[in-house]
Amino acid sequence: MSSYRLGEFEEVVLLAVGILYDNAYGVSIKEEIKSRLDRKVSVGALQSALRRLEKKGYLSSKQGETTSKRGGRPKLYFTLTAAGKSALDYSRQTRNSMWDAMPNIS
Repeated sequence: MSSYRLGEFEEVVLLAVGILYDNAYGVSIKEEIKSRLDRKVSVGALQSALRRLEKKGYLSSKQGETTSKRGGRPKLYFTLTAAGKSALDYSRQTRNSMWDAMPNIS
């Protein structure tokens, strides 16, 4: 199970991709994180995390259609893989286990 280790930002990115489902591309992921967490995300940090998560097998990507608005460049859409969902499940279980073990303090 240790192969499912995720950093906090990686977990947030995976969750945003899962929430956006078929509409997860760079800008939409960045906006989702900002709107839900009020957290600014740099394009570079997001792109690095997306590539790292894809390399780990937690995300897959595919090119969308080209548009003139983007200068003929296609959007790159990301999808959560089964391994990515398992990593999120593991992260949630381990966090909940830690929270459950914490004594009731004021």
